Amino acid sequence: MVSVRYPARDVERYPRAAQLLPGEAAGFDRLNNLGGVPRGRVDWAATRTFAHQGAPPARARRGAGWPVVLYSPGVGDPRSLGTTLTDELASRGYVVICVDHTYDGSAVEFPDGRVETSRLPEEYVRAKQEGTVVELLRKTCAVRVADLRFVLDRLEAPEALEALAPTLLAPMPLDRSAIGAFGQSAGGFAALQAMHDDRRIAAAANLDGVLAYVEEDQDPGPLSTVAADGVDRPVLTMGMDGNDHHTVPSWGALWEHSSGPRLDLTLLGSAHATYTDATSMLPRIAARLGLPEKVVTDAIGTVAPQRAVAVQRAYIPAFFDRALRHRDDTGLLDGPSARYPEVRFVD
Repeated sequence: MVSVRYPARDVERYPRAAQLLPGEAAGFDRLNNLGGVPRGRVDWAATRTFAHQGAPPARARRGAGWPVVLYSPGVGDPRSLGTTLTDELASRGYVVICVDHTYDGSAVEFPDGRVETSRLPEEYVRAKQEGTVVELLRKTCAVRVADLRFVLDRLEAPEALEALAPTLLAPMPLDRSAIGAFGQSAGGFAALQAMHDDRRIAAAANLDGVLAYVEEDQDPGPLSTVAADGVDRPVLTMGMDGNDHHTVPSWGALWEHSSGPRLDLTLLGSAHATYTDATSMLPRIAARLGLPEKVVTDAIGTVAPQRAVAVQRAYIPAFFDRALRHRDDTGLLDGPSARYPEVRFVD
């Protein structure tokens, strides 16, 4: 199951899209990664995004196509938990395909109303009992990479593209020579691993995803092949405060073995879920429900939410603009900026 976010016109004539459908929302309520939010207290289906469903695509320049970016969420998360960044990229002229990983995400709702929920909790319990956690992690990443590559395969078949969204994508020119991928946590791991495995992906960004089959970021192995082999195309790693290629062994291996452009950024005061919509949503939920401040800081850190969002909206599109469109980012990616003092460049 995927959703496609794209540059659009006449949007005000079309309804704002929901972040989660009812079946997805119910599954997310049962199994969400925002620790400390009590079950049954949040209507996760009520949130509306700033995207408008069914609006006609914007017109690309004559002879040009829109670059494509794939998005993969973290383990157990729905694809829509990255809406802030996927909408931002669409508003800047990208076609963003957000991929759900069935039986991994908390709940995946299909057009016929079928809802498939995550099998990972029970699989993890079994793996801990049997001592096969590494094998489960390998399988989880391999399935995610296969999902991303399957989407790329379908993009190469015009008839499949029309079936995917006949009123939208058929007339929308895509630049298949400019394909990127990004994700948060396991989604960032999958994005980089997919680039390693598939030459069609020209650049990838990893938002705080370890690149080894481990449960702790600082555990040195076993490494993924993207970390052990490296890549020859542009890579962005953007970690929570304390995670960089000097402190995360799998990131260090990627840095050592890669020959392509590499950029490592740290968002000071951030935590693991800072790179999801939790940054925008969780402080408001906590205030409404009277939850302890620790519920917020454990998930998204101490960085001011509006600053965390501003940083991500600036640096991630700038990375793809430089890597896929060869656009000048006015030096934003070359070193520290007074506009974003929360960002540290890691040499």
